[in-house]
Amino acid sequence: MMQENSLYKILFDGASSELLVEIVLRTLIMFLLILIILRISGRRGVRQLTLFEVAIILGLGSAAGDPMFQDDLPILHAILVFLTVILLYKGITWLTAKFSFVNKIMEGDPFVVVRDGEFAVNEENISSFSKMEFFAELRNESIEHLGQVRTAVLETDGSMSIIRFSKENIKFGLPLFPDDYIEIEPLQPEEGPFACMYCGKVLAIVGQNLTCPVCQKKRWTKAINTVTP
Repeated sequence: MMQENSLYKILFDGASSELLVEIVLRTLIMFLLILIILRISGRRGVRQLTLFEVAIILGLGSAAGDPMFQDDLPILHAILVFLTVILLYKGITWLTAKFSFVNKIMEGDPFVVVRDGEFAVNEENISSFSKMEFFAELRNESIEHLGQVRTAVLETDGSMSIIRFSKENIKFGLPLFPDDYIEIEPLQPEEGPFACMYCGKVLAIVGQNLTCPVCQKKRWTKAINTVTP
């Protein structure tokens, strides 16, 4: 009996019919306001969002959520927040279009992921390098190994721009699918070609404890040069 009372208190305590109707009306009003504000912002869809746009959406969501069910919060307060946020959005969008340094601060720079069939890893960008994340992005583009890719750039909105080698120019590269991405162990001196499992550097011959000249790692796998239809 006590459990039933506790459950009833959790689900229905203080919920009058007038309050429930008010919550429905508040939700409908706030939902329409969200649609109107997003339409005013000028975006025609969501697809890939920049960090700045994600922050705007989170701010709108917080401002819209509370007035939906808290009867002590006037909807006028949420409208004021919405107008302030959309003016801020429009202002910063104008600044990013006018001044390149503002755009760089707000959205960052495109990141070169692959260059000439190898991951573009160096001392400056190694901390930003997430190998498995890029593996997944490239696999989604039906790329079997890095030797098929001349250039791949991670754009500021999170999308990937890829320029492929022609079929005649495909080279040996690091395999991207699990069945082929297997470490050679133990590593004996033998002819390859082999690919570094971290940066994709391809060498014709590897030996025991060989260190990659690019990333200084010691894990190698068989390089492949298959042509994806």
